[in-house]
Amino acid sequence: MIRIAVISGKGGTGKTMVTAALSRLLSGSLVLADCDVDAANLELVQSPRLLRTDPFMGMKSAVIDPAACVQCGECEAHCRFGAVDRDDDKYRVNPLRCEGCAVCTAVCPAGAVTMQPRQTGEIKYSETARGHLVHARLVSGAGNSGLLVHAVKKTALERDGQCDLFLIDGPPGTGCPLISTISGVDAVLVVTEPSVSGLHDLKRVVAVCRQFRPRVLVAVNRWDLDPSQMEKIEAWCRDENISLIGRIPFDPAVIDAVRAGVPVTETGASPAAQAIRTLAVTIEQELSNPDRPK
Repeated sequence: MIRIAVISGKGGTGKTMVTAALSRLLSGSLVLADCDVDAANLELVQSPRLLRTDPFMGMKSAVIDPAACVQCGECEAHCRFGAVDRDDDKYRVNPLRCEGCAVCTAVCPAGAVTMQPRQTGEIKYSETARGHLVHARLVSGAGNSGLLVHAVKKTALERDGQCDLFLIDGPPGTGCPLISTISGVDAVLVVTEPSVSGLHDLKRVVAVCRQFRPRVLVAVNRWDLDPSQMEKIEAWCRDENISLIGRIPFDPAVIDAVRAGVPVTETGASPAAQAIRTLAVTIEQELSNPDRPK
C-alpha cells in the first residue's frame, strides 16, 4: 500500500478539492481518510453513504459523585483551569474546561472525584464511488484532535489495509493533527497558493514534513493569480530540490463543482480539471521512481 497525504501550510488553498479529484483519477484500489477532523469536509464532494458510526473516546475527564462529596471545596481551590463549578453548594466539573490533570482526585479527602472516559468525537465509515471513506467529527470545544486523526488512520488501515492506495486529506498548518497525519506516509503533496502567506507557510510545513522523511511534492493552486509570487515559489522549490509537479489555474468551474458536491474532474474539460488530471499522472510517475529525491 502506498500512503499519500494531501496537506497545506494554511487553510483555503484548495487541498480538499485536489484530494477529491485525485481520488477519482489515481489508479488501483484505494481507501480515503479525512484527517482534517476539526473541519472535515471531504464528504461534501464525495456523496458518501454512511455505513457505520463509532464513538471516539478522548482523554478522561473528572466527575464528582454528589453522594460522596462533602462540599469542602478543595477541588475548586486547586483546579488551575477553573473547571469546577459550584451551584447551590453542589460541585460539578465542566468537561469543556477540564484538562484531565486529575489534581482534584488527589486533593479530594472523600474520594468523591474520579476520572471517567468521555466521548469527544465520532468516527464515520462510509462508502463512496471510489472506495471507502473514513471521516470524523470532533465535539465542539474538545481537544486532542491529533488522537482522533490517529484513530481515523487506524480505522482505515484495519478495515481496508489491502488496498493499493491510502489517500489522506490532511489538516492545514503544522500542529499536532498534521504530525499525526504525516506519520508513516510515503509521500506528501503540499497544496499552496501564490501569495506571501502561501510561500511562508509552505516553508514551515515542508520543514515539519522533512522530520518524517516522506517524499515531498508541491502543487500550486490558482497559480495565475500572482505570477510574480509564483516565480518565488518555483525558485524556492528549485533551491530546496523539491518537485513542483502541479500548476492549477484559477477556474470558476471549481466553485460550480463544489456547489454541486462533486470533484471538478467530474464536470467536464475545464482548465482546472485538465491540470489536476496531469497532476495525477505526474504523481504516479513520481511514486514509481524510487530514485527521485525526497
